[in-house]
Amino acid sequence: MKSIWNSNIKELKFNQLQGDIKTDVLIIGGGMCGIICAYMLKNAGVDCVLAEADKICAGISNSTTAKITFQHGLIYDKITNKYGTEKAYLYYDSQREALEKIKSIASEIDDFQICNSYVYSLKDRGVIEREVEALNKIGCSAEFCEKTELPFGVKGAVKVSDQAKLHPLKFAYAIAKDLKIYENTKILELKKQTAITTNGRIFAKKVIVATHFPFINKHGGYFLKMYQHRSYVIALKNAENIKDMYVDEAKDGLSFRSHKDLLLLGGGSHRTGSVGGGWEELRKVKEKYYPYSREEKFWATQDCMTLDSIPYIGRYSKATQDLYVATGFNKWGMTSSMVSAMILTDMICGRKNKYEDVYSPSRTVFHTQLAVNAFESAKNLLTPTTPRCPHMGCALKYNKEEHSWDCPCHGSRFEENGNIINNPATDDMKK
Repeated sequence: MKSIWNSNIKELKFNQLQGDIKTDVLIIGGGMCGIICAYMLKNAGVDCVLAEADKICAGISNSTTAKITFQHGLIYDKITNKYGTEKAYLYYDSQREALEKIKSIASEIDDFQICNSYVYSLKDRGVIEREVEALNKIGCSAEFCEKTELPFGVKGAVKVSDQAKLHPLKFAYAIAKDLKIYENTKILELKKQTAITTNGRIFAKKVIVATHFPFINKHGGYFLKMYQHRSYVIALKNAENIKDMYVDEAKDGLSFRSHKDLLLLGGGSHRTGSVGGGWEELRKVKEKYYPYSREEKFWATQDCMTLDSIPYIGRYSKATQDLYVATGFNKWGMTSSMVSAMILTDMICGRKNKYEDVYSPSRTVFHTQLAVNAFESAKNLLTPTTPRCPHMGCALKYNKEEHSWDCPCHGSRFEENGNIINNPATDDMKK
């Protein structure tokens, strides 16, 4: 179930921490976000160290489809209606700036390609028209389309040009090679600015938590503010080439992008711990539209979903002055990782970032999704079955397709033998 990104690439390796060290900034988590934060801080002249419990980019960053775009579903009409045009513009401007920064870094890296990006709808022309209007209103040149490269008809699609796609590991390794990184260095406990690991301590003035789902429960309330969502990918050979990038506006819709001679078909999504279409759904799509193609690889990924579809980037909570977080990327982790690095670098350097209020983790939680998250947590806490998740005690559900135990409350996942796969749990499942 490994993604295509591991094929024919030399793994970048770093040592395990041995002994005590001091640094100005500790970054916990060696995925795309943590690496880009370390890269930006280093370029700003800040002494920083990154600690990763496993290998860098061994988790969610290795499962991405690596679409580099500010077009995140139908986000702009949604933000405009909920928060107003100014906030929609700031979200767009931050993601556009992040896109340009990634393009400037990645332009010399193999498997980087400029392309168009489309969000399409199979059922509702109106939602597409409203998104085009919202984008044009904030200064983005968006186009309504009815014809696409897709093997089926659509009611309409939003097209934006000059977006990009890349090989995520080649990008991450290129910027990580000169950073202070410790692999196989799990943070066992965080006491203020002291991180305790298996083989030493890291003393830091400031700490960034970039662990996908934040693992510190006593601050920020992230266990209520987020849930996790699984989605699936199959890589097809001998399928019709798709030059640009496509995603359905529906949460359970399909995603398309090509990499060399492979078509990456994504979808089958569902809330972690519940039942969804999975790879079976994608294989039905393959048989219908690409019957002569051959499946080369298949894998799954997991995304943190926020209450209002905007990431949480900034201080971990109002009560934690020197503790920062970057999480909740809502399936758009590439540009949002760069936005995180831009905002957190400025905050740590004592500069006001014009985007920080948009992404503030302390913004209002009064959204419909909060009630849904609370209900799911209460329901599974009261379910009298075992095994239980060590994170907060929710009843785990068995995932037959992936042979794992999944938590429907907060998205922790465990192998059949109890070993942890995905956080926010930090310990293995009790046998």
